[in-house]
Amino acid sequence: MNIDLTDTTSARINTALVEGRRAVGAAVGMVLTLVIVTDEGNHYDALKAASEASKEHPSRILVVIKRPGRSPRERAGARLDAEVRVGGEAGNGETVLLRLHGELSAHAYSVVLPLLLPDAPVVVWWPEDAPAHPADDLLGTLAQRRITDASATEDPVAALVSRAEVYAPGDTDLAWTRITPWRSVLAAALDQKHSRVTAAEVEGEEYNPSTELLALWLAERLAVPVERTVSPGPGLTAVRLITEDGVICLDRPNGALATLAVPGQPDRHVALHRRSTAELIAEELRRLDPDETYAMTVRHGLGRLDAPPGAAPAGAAGAVAPAGKKAAAGRGGARKSAPKASAASEESAPRATARVRSDGKSGEKKPGGKSAARSGGRQGARSGGKKQES
Repeated sequence: MNIDLTDTTSARINTALVEGRRAVGAAVGMVLTLVIVTDEGNHYDALKAASEASKEHPSRILVVIKRPGRSPRERAGARLDAEVRVGGEAGNGETVLLRLHGELSAHAYSVVLPLLLPDAPVVVWWPEDAPAHPADDLLGTLAQRRITDASATEDPVAALVSRAEVYAPGDTDLAWTRITPWRSVLAAALDQKHSRVTAAEVEGEEYNPSTELLALWLAERLAVPVERTVSPGPGLTAVRLITEDGVICLDRPNGALATLAVPGQPDRHVALHRRSTAELIAEELRRLDPDETYAMTVRHGLGRLDAPPGAAPAGAAGAVAPAGKKAAAGRGGARKSAPKASAASEESAPRATARVRSDGKSGEKKPGGKSAARSGGRQGARSGGKKQES
């Protein structure tokens, strides 16, 4: 059921929601409020992903579409238009599209606050154009979890640096969510292998924030040198852990099926497809507590991503430099061709790599009192509480 409201108020929207539930006979069983802050051009894809996720997490979805206007007359006005959807495309919850015109676009907090579900968690998601400090944003102050996406920015690596500087408990990024299956498989592989990890290599597309985060996670958890290698993609393509017994390799050349090679064991195929935005949002809604593993990873040496090789920020334990920057490669980055499983990749151009080492001091305490130097890396490469998808 769809109810269109023009030049309305939050009170009228609440009334329309009650009428819609009565008309379709829907019972109230929603577990959270998901606020999506977007624009007219991107709201369709974001709402589609959220509606798919609501099948797993019934929720009230509030889509905030800001339309400040182009002319001075439009910017001086203030009007709220709404579209209420209950049942049908709204799935197991309710959907309200809020179009804030003119001056009202700067006061989304006042419009959203009366529409939140009582005594239920709030999650705010910025598909694009996230604020510089999500936790200080007025809508962000309403939420237990704040979701951004560095891959939607013009400079993903710079976005990760910014996220690290302003991180607050409850912040997360879909670039981190995308590597959950990779972290789960690598942690399981290290649980089976008892030899010590001495170095690592992460291979992926240039300026891919998920690749950078996976490299930083390995550097932070294992305290070993991590080399970042550029590949044509798609996305993450391979991770190699160099151990005393050989190389543990997780290779995904086509974005769907990966091969896990462990010394002394037969190769195994692993389903590691590139997940949709709906699957990523559904995973983030499974836990509403702060992600401590993400916090430690995003703060681990990110200040050196854009710094010259050899420069270390104060208090940084180590860093992984982003690959693909010609200037950085000329200052000491090593060039080499990363081996690929497919024959086509053998003809690809040499790839620029950059390599830095984390400090790896034995016995240095990480947050939470855990030792930075893990024996054999078995307990180091843990996915930190993220649930593995089936």
